[in-house]
Amino acid sequence: MSPRKNRRAVSGRPDRSGGSWVQETEAAADGEWNVRAVSGAGAVKAYRCPGCDQEIPPGVAHVVAWRTDDRSGDDRRHWHRPCWQARSRRSPRVRRSRDAPRY
Repeated sequence: MSPRKNRRAVSGRPDRSGGSWVQETEAAADGEWNVRAVSGAGAVKAYRCPGCDQEIPPGVAHVVAWRTDDRSGDDRRHWHRPCWQARSRRSPRVRRSRDAPRY
């Protein structure tokens, strides 16, 4: 299967120590993003998906994305793969208050 036209691979092949991630640069209407796939075995912590605001539990494969101009990677976010792929088709999500319960 060939990669999409809007993606180009960068030096993100698995490392020699058995790592299981692949990093790509993806250009979209909302800018250029570094996108790294995380396997289920590599997902050892819980994260909150910014697309659906639901938890990504440990052991669930997902993607990590951050803008290419963010050199430090401080603004990385963990997304469910379908949420990442649908981000351009969704309206801006409603931000909840800091005191709202997280489920």
